[in-house]
Amino acid sequence: MAGLTGLGLGLAGCAGFGGGDDEPEGGTVQLNMVWWGDAQRAAKTQAALDIFQRENAGITVKVEYQDSGPYKDKLATRFAAGDPPDVMAMRMDSLREYADRGALLDLSQHSGAVDLSGLSESARTLAAVGDKTYGAPAGLNALGFVVNKTLTDRFGVAVPDGDTWSWDDLAAFARDVTRASGRKVYGTHFDHATLANLIAFTRQHGEDFYTADGTLGASEATVAAWFELGNRMRTDGAFPPAGFIEDVGASAAQSYLAKGSIASQIIPTNNFLSYDEAAGGNLTLLRLPGETQGKRRGQSVDCPHLWSIAAASKHRDEALRLLNFLVNDVEAAKATGTTRGVPASTKIAEELKPTLAPEDQVATEYLTNLQKENLPRSFTYPPGSSKIQSSLESIATEVEFRRQTPQQAAKAFVDAGRKALGR
Repeated sequence: MAGLTGLGLGLAGCAGFGGGDDEPEGGTVQLNMVWWGDAQRAAKTQAALDIFQRENAGITVKVEYQDSGPYKDKLATRFAAGDPPDVMAMRMDSLREYADRGALLDLSQHSGAVDLSGLSESARTLAAVGDKTYGAPAGLNALGFVVNKTLTDRFGVAVPDGDTWSWDDLAAFARDVTRASGRKVYGTHFDHATLANLIAFTRQHGEDFYTADGTLGASEATVAAWFELGNRMRTDGAFPPAGFIEDVGASAAQSYLAKGSIASQIIPTNNFLSYDEAAGGNLTLLRLPGETQGKRRGQSVDCPHLWSIAAASKHRDEALRLLNFLVNDVEAAKATGTTRGVPASTKIAEELKPTLAPEDQVATEYLTNLQKENLPRSFTYPPGSSKIQSSLESIATEVEFRRQTPQQAAKAFVDAGRKALGR
């Protein structure tokens, strides 16, 4: 999500948002729309908004965007000052906090204004808290497992069946790559400190990481199994040794997959194009291991962020009109492409697919097929979840360097998680 901002693209706003009260004269309604992203996303978003403004005389959209890091705090400052934006990118780990205090508009009360009928159940419920809906996905993604076939072909290692493989199959495959390459390439790596990965693994063990009522549903046994998996794979050489992987940010071009140091990893599917280009153009996209061996499916349909409307917006009708446009207009989808993932509307996604790059077509088909399956629901993140992510990052490091056993780490993590959620 991290990106560059404020590069002078002549947008109707600026990088770093501060307020939306400078209404234009002459009866024109000005909507204030804020989000995070880079200059490329800004240009594509503006292209869609230009279409909206041409089709909706009398409405202008003031756009303000910036890096993802400070976004959460700056949005909170706007609300605290009584000056919320009309339309905003809402983080999945922030939705419940804003919804619980009545700061967001309930779209279920405005179904005639925003048509969500084209969304799958998996997509519609992403912004649901109880029987209320507080946003619409700006795009859809999911976790996928990518394998660099150029490397596996070079070392003569067959890629497992991505629809049926297990975590043991992954471990054996990755170990074979490492051995065949003489440890010049490690078979795989996936981040044990990434919450989305652990959430999927937890579902495969029959548990919801976050439950419907906002509690921590992951057991110590499941979290310990997650850390044990990494330890085994590191011991066998399937994973690189402790300390090998350093934080290189969100750039696919700087990733170890692009460097050819590892042959496979978990990625968000909306990044498939960038990773494939960075890795030389021969990645294959598989489902997560363990989907047919677990107690239930672990994969789900998720989104990079939601579009939400402030309950206190002075221009509610116009904001609803903009949101409906972003969800249901095919020309808007063509303008933005997959910068925020696959369009949430399955109809729009199908219309957009032929216009996309081959890699984005693969990712779109992957998402479309997932939504036809019986997947577990993604429950909204409860307040305090950001502390859980921070806790996972520090504890995973302790396990990696063998300063804590998986069992010790699991107990520490679950205890910290319950404290963070106040449960």
